[in-house]
Parts: sequence; structure tokens; C-alpha cells
Amino acid sequence: MSRLLSAALAAVLLGGCATTASSGAPSRAASPSTPYPSTYAPIAAAPVLISGATVLIGDGQRLDGADVLLRDGRVAAVGRHLEVPADAQRVDGTGKWVTPGLIDVHSHLGVYPSPGARAHSDGNEMTAPVTAQVWAEHSVWPQDPGFGAALAGGITTLQILPGSANLVGGRGVTLKNVAATTVQGMKFPGAPYGLKMACGENPKRVYGEKGGPATRMGNVAGYRAALIDAAEYRDKQAGDSPGKRDLKLETLAGAMDGEILVHIHCYRADEMAQMLDLAHEFDFHITAFHHGVEAYKIADRLAAEGVCGALWADWWGFKMEAFDGIQENIAIVDRAPGGCAIVHSDSDEGIQRLNQEAAKVLASAQRAGLDIAPEHAIRWLTENAARSLGVLERTGTLAPGKMGDVVLWNGNPFSVYALAEQVWIDGAHVYDRFDPTRQPVTDFMLGQGAAATGGAR
Repeated sequence: MSRLLSAALAAVLLGGCATTASSGAPSRAASPSTPYPSTYAPIAAAPVLISGATVLIGDGQRLDGADVLLRDGRVAAVGRHLEVPADAQRVDGTGKWVTPGLIDVHSHLGVYPSPGARAHSDGNEMTAPVTAQVWAEHSVWPQDPGFGAALAGGITTLQILPGSANLVGGRGVTLKNVAATTVQGMKFPGAPYGLKMACGENPKRVYGEKGGPATRMGNVAGYRAALIDAAEYRDKQAGDSPGKRDLKLETLAGAMDGEILVHIHCYRADEMAQMLDLAHEFDFHITAFHHGVEAYKIADRLAAEGVCGALWADWWGFKMEAFDGIQENIAIVDRAPGGCAIVHSDSDEGIQRLNQEAAKVLASAQRAGLDIAPEHAIRWLTENAARSLGVLERTGTLAPGKMGDVVLWNGNPFSVYALAEQVWIDGAHVYDRFDPTRQPVTDFMLGQGAAATGGAR
């Protein structure tokens, strides 16, 4: 067996362990509200001590020359001169930085996977303006090599969303970034579902020649009609004669009840304000506006209403509704009292360098006279992102007791030279830049190195 194939097979086998718990197979019990339950279980791992590193806790704190201890899949302790278990694996963090695992709240990996082909285009159910009945997880292809590329960039958790063709595109799903045969083996246990909505140009462009909506006022009328139906359905379901289940209205009712978190693709400030008014009309909460290139114009209102801005560092101008963007957008959303800023990717390439996307924000803010420390900026990729996905109690910071999702960087993660050297998920060592056996490889990546060299060894 060639050295390349041997290493690749070892990585595949290592990744396959992500769905095998040391205590046996995970429960598959399901209820009508959770018909596709997570089967994810952490890989059993020995304790790990990372010593002498610069540690960004993820909540605004920074510790220099500190240790991080992972034990039983959790963060056991963070501090200096920690007591070390005898069986701990030791990692020298001198001159290096440690952060929580990065979280991307807006990804389409698995639903628009590589290789890019029409056969793989499973992110937009463009059959009606409101398709709340579809779930992104039913399109996710776990073998997408993009997951491994994202892991090499320090991504440990990500939300996979449907596309933005529809007024209501369907449910999103939060995944742990582990290799698995099925999407259930990647599902973040207990994470709430997200609901993807979209306003503006996309729905009216897609449906303008399909019977509507063809205008922005048609978009809003479409949301209102769907939510009226959902409220009526919810009331009927609570009565003595609930009748037949309706998957579309069930999802919308879940969003109105706060059980499903609402994420809205929206660019313009005036449209975000209208969507906030819509939320007030139907008594639901918007968790985050995504993309929001004009979020800076209503940063105070977003903060006051507890709505996060999941934003790009510098994408703008590629269509009319994205024209009035500024590079200080995230910094302005962040500095509003109580503001919740998040750096997201919406890109199979950007997800590989989400830390550097955040670094762009730091540079833009500095040019505008706003100095933002690394220990604060990391929150855009960890704490705030976890909050918007409803999983902050379990991940997003290095607080003791939380999931052992950790990245060891070769230096300041906001440097252009930053590389994620090692990654742990639930305390298991799942990626090592210098060890091919800890670099997940899918079927579509096997043999790529040999092909590039004409078969030379």
C-alpha cells in the first residue's frame, strides 16, 4: 500500500470513530418533534494539557503563559501551573495561541459540496416561495471535502442553512465538524434548529416570473400570509381536533414559539427594520440577520432588540442591495451597547480562513480609530456565534465544563501568517497539521497528491 493511501485510510478510519462512543452506540430514540435524532458521540480520548500558551478564553479574557486542560471531553481547567493528570498528553504551547473552536453560523457545506456539479446542488428548494417544510440536513453530504478544509481552519461547529431563493427556505442544522458516514453522526446534540428566511432581491428575482412575489411588498405579504396560516395551525393543534400534521406550518409555528431560531438573509437597513416590525406583529424573535451590509445604520436597534449581525468583513457592491456597505460594519455593530457581532463565511473558501476575515475587521476598525483587542475580537467567531445558535451553554468559550473544542494556533490567530496547527473536538485530537493520519480525507481527495505529481512518489 502506498504511503499516501495508507495515511488517507488512517484518516478516514480515525474520522469514522467520531460516531462511536466508548460506552456503546448512542440512543436512536425519536419523538415526533425529533424524528431525525443526532447519533453523534465524542471520540474517547486521554486528558490533554496545552501549556504555556497565550489563551483567548472567548468571552473577552486573555491569559498569557497559561495552560488549558481537557479531560473527559470537556474543558477541565484554564490557568497557570495546573495540576496535570499522570496520563495526560502534553502539548507545548510556548509562543503559540489557544482559542475555542471557531464557529461558522452561515455555511452551505454539504448542500453545495465539492465537486461542484448540478447533481450536488441541493441547497435551494425553488418550488414555492415558502418551503419551510424542507430541512437542510436531508441534503447534507457528509463526504464533502469542504468539511476537512474547514477543520484545517479551526472550524469545530457550523450551521448548515438552505439557500436564499425563498421567502422561507427551510430549517438549518448545527453540526460538529467531525468525519461521519451520516449527517446524524455530525449533528450537534440538543442544538435547536434554525429557520432560514430571506428578504430583498433573491426571492423576487427567483419568483418574479413564477407567479410571484415579484416585488418587495409582495415578499412581505408572503411572510404575513404564511405566518397567519401558521398561527391558525398552532391554535388548531392545541385543540381537541388537531387534524393532519402540516410540515411547513409546523416549522413556522415552532419559530413563532421560539423553539426554532430565526436567521434572516437581509442586506438593507430599511428591510431589516421591516423584518423587525414583522417579528413584532407575529410575536417572534429574530436571532440574527445574515450578510446585513447596512447593519451599521441600525446597530443601536439591533442591540436593543437582542439581534445579532452575522456579517462579512468586506463583501459589498455585487448587487444593488449590497451597494451601501462599509468595511467598518462589523466594528460598528459590535460597539453598540449590547451589540452582538459575528463574522460568518457563506463560502466554502472563506470558512477556511474565518480568523483572517475577522482580522480584516480589526484592520478596518483601526484605520477608523477603533482599536479592538484580540481577546475581544475572538468573540465574533466563538461566544457570539454560539449564542446565535443556542449552544453557548455548551461551547463557544473555554469555561470549565464546556465541550473541549479547542484550536492551537502557531501565533496570533489574527495575523496573516496564522495557521491552525492542532484541533480538538470534545477533547479528541481530530486535526494535526504535521500528522497526515490526523487530517481527514474523503473519497474525492484520495490520490490527489499522486495525481498532481504524475504518480511520482
